[in-house]
Amino acid sequence: MNSFKIGERVIYPNQGFGIIEDIQDENYFGEEFRIYHLRILSNNTLVLIPFSNTEEIGIRKPISEDTIEKIFDLLRSGEVDVTMNWKGRYKEHVNLMKSGIIFDMVSVLKSLYYLSLIKPLSFREKKMLEKAKELIVSEISEVSSLPFSEIEQKIIHTLSLCFKGVKPSLDF
Repeated sequence: MNSFKIGERVIYPNQGFGIIEDIQDENYFGEEFRIYHLRILSNNTLVLIPFSNTEEIGIRKPISEDTIEKIFDLLRSGEVDVTMNWKGRYKEHVNLMKSGIIFDMVSVLKSLYYLSLIKPLSFREKKMLEKAKELIVSEISEVSSLPFSEIEQKIIHTLSLCFKGVKPSLDF
């Protein structure tokens, strides 16, 4: 089970970086709960999370610097698994984003980027593509101490090289 300390940086799935501001034992309906007070940095929201739910929610420590190269290796590989059934694909992507696992988010980013090259994305998929990119870029930027814009450019460049041979479909 994940155990965090006050001041520790964590990743909250689909929200990004947060900081454990406080840990308190609180009483709800006659039961005692240990509660994390987590401040989401992107929107300054305070989220209260029971200690016992951190794994289920997917709260985790940020990636290591070693993981960054693995992410770019995955982005460089030409393999992408995309189902053309919109409903099934969207549901799968939502579940991957909810997991909070960085490699799941990279998979979503890569498949939606690829799809965007061969057909127009739906409004929801465009939003998900942007969210996946934002979460990945912000985590890499924070861990590597490099500017957001530099990481974003590197990811876009890596994806464009990966799919440079993909010809856009003109019949839609």
